[in-house]
Amino acid sequence: MAFKGMLKDEDIAAALQHCAAADSFNHKAFFAKVGLAGKSNDDVKKAFYVIDQDKSGFIEEDELKLFLQNFSASARALTDAETKAFLADGDKDGDGMIGVDEFAAMIKG
Repeated sequence: MAFKGMLKDEDIAAALQHCAAADSFNHKAFFAKVGLAGKSNDDVKKAFYVIDQDKSGFIEEDELKLFLQNFSASARALTDAETKAFLADGDKDGDGMIGVDEFAAMIKG
């Protein structure tokens, strides 16, 4: 698992269970439950680069759709509505992507 040693398995499982139903994902609640909200800036940046699957330096909409699968391969994909809401909250500069600083601001904010 990509988050081994950074996040607790039981926290990941609880966070994924909390948003198992379609349209129940709330990124702020997820970040808190999974334990990312309390992590150092370095750990938050490491998490960003795990989620940035194509290593472009940005998290795009297609990567957000599969966000939960970074935590568990068996997790569901986000719905289109969840993905769009997640992107809209994180994309502060309006470029259609979430950069590392925007991601850190979402987690810490």
